[in-house]
Amino acid sequence: MVVPSAGRADPLSEPHQHQLEPSPFHQRLPWWGADLQTLRDTIRSERLPEDLSSALTIDLGGADALLARLSLPQQEAPRALVVLIPGLGGCADGPGIRRLAAYLVAAGVAVLRLNMRGAGAGRPLASGTYAALCNRDLLPALQQARQLAIQLAAGNRSLPLFGVGLSLGGTMLLNAQLEQPLLDGLACISSPLDLVECADQFDRPRNRLYRRWVLRRLRQLTLEDPHGVSPAERALLRGPKRVRSLQAFDAAITAPRWGHASLAAYYTAASPLQPLRAAMETRHALPPILLLHAADDPWVPVAAHLELARQAQRWRCSWLDTVITARGGHNGFHSRDHVEHLEGGSTVSWADQQTTAWLKGRLNEQFTGSRFGCGRPTSSADVHDLRRT
Repeated sequence: MVVPSAGRADPLSEPHQHQLEPSPFHQRLPWWGADLQTLRDTIRSERLPEDLSSALTIDLGGADALLARLSLPQQEAPRALVVLIPGLGGCADGPGIRRLAAYLVAAGVAVLRLNMRGAGAGRPLASGTYAALCNRDLLPALQQARQLAIQLAAGNRSLPLFGVGLSLGGTMLLNAQLEQPLLDGLACISSPLDLVECADQFDRPRNRLYRRWVLRRLRQLTLEDPHGVSPAERALLRGPKRVRSLQAFDAAITAPRWGHASLAAYYTAASPLQPLRAAMETRHALPPILLLHAADDPWVPVAAHLELARQAQRWRCSWLDTVITARGGHNGFHSRDHVEHLEGGSTVSWADQQTTAWLKGRLNEQFTGSRFGCGRPTSSADVHDLRRT
């Protein structure tokens, strides 16, 4: 989707009933540049509203379970249920995901923040760690989220059930949705579509500080497994021979733990780019998907998002909305325009605002019965105008 520069018409736009028109994004000082945009939520403490959520345990069968936090609107019945999943090394109590949850709840939506296997306070409830392709965990969780949406519907059939994934959380949700479309819509913010390209970029020298930070968290997460780690794994997680790149970690830990024969096999299976491309080419309609990405993302290359956007234009596919900004970093999008604050003073990000607006649009479609698929005119072209701001 193009977001035109101010005062300039989108040359590829055409009239269409399904329009996504996000507001322009301009960086907010002092968070200037890709790295400060990316790091802002880590280096600045958030003054978030009081967390009134309740804990829910999601049974995975056997001895394993996931821990989630459910937040409900205080003044009205919820209009929908949104499942939120954080990114690599994150958990349901992180500042960015709590801020987005609070903003959605203020908009009248119930929110289920999900800790994936081994993450956050849910570490004692399951052995092992999560992966970009973890459908044997995520599909049961989404099925139980659907049951929760039915319970919250207060006599109606079900509340609409949506998903929002930050970074790798969006990749997880895409992979689950491609296997079994349990969600009525899905928004992905700064999410990898091609894991090979993403791992190559993440392991570049310019990202060494990010890599050190993420690997420290992943090693700690793995070592804290209540069921322990093997001696071979421990040797790769501690000491002088410990893994020092994301690809080395995935080859040593993630791929074998999730049954993949090699790192290449894992990355191929867990990359949603090809299945999304195939869905367009075969005119297979999926529930609406939003991909929101910044061209200057230091972690996740933009090329796959641009490819999908152009292909959506070519195949006149309207279930995919792609919004690509010139700036914003990785899951940053801290804007100087249309600034909103939550109770407590936390500043809502531009991505929080656009995701919430997109979800509201899908809610309106639910109520009016509109449906969209391939083979119909697209909204104003899915190839983004990269504005240098």
